Amino acid sequence: MQFKIEDLQTLLSGEITRSSSDGTVLIKVDGKEQTLRILKFGTNEFEFILGHSFHHAKILSSSSSETKMIIDGEPLTIKKHSKLAEVLQKSMSSAGAGTAENNLTSQIPGRIVSIMAKPGSVVKKGDPVVVLESMKMQVAVKAHKDGIVKEIRAKEGASIARHDLIAVIE
Repeated sequence: MQFKIEDLQTLLSGEITRSSSDGTVLIKVDGKEQTLRILKFGTNEFEFILGHSFHHAKILSSSSSETKMIIDGEPLTIKKHSKLAEVLQKSMSSAGAGTAENNLTSQIPGRIVSIMAKPGSVVKKGDPVVVLESMKMQVAVKAHKDGIVKEIRAKEGASIARHDLIAVIE
């Protein structure tokens, strides 16, 4: 892949070397290996951590030869990206993500103290799925829609970050 940042004459080369089920992608940019962690992935927008910095990206347009996007307010054109969107989507779906509207994610960091729903459970919007402990308070993470719990990605006692996938509700 080649990256062309508008207003710069430099072309960067990059490749995705590995992706894992937790949204972490190992990339190589101009020979330097970097870890990219996808926090939130929607149709045209996604948030990620590269190194130790948070970034927000919005895809403006995409074709078979290039993708134009804005990352943290800076325009970026990715040329010969044919697999970029595919790899990002695969990375998120391999986490059991399905589609973004099915994902129940944590809005706060915390520790899972109890799991209220099981795979196969029927839930209504607002039903508690898990209970988190954050800053010595217990907070229920509630279903964001009516549906059936397809998968629970959280484990009791585990610490989770903001936007971590907790469950998939279809």
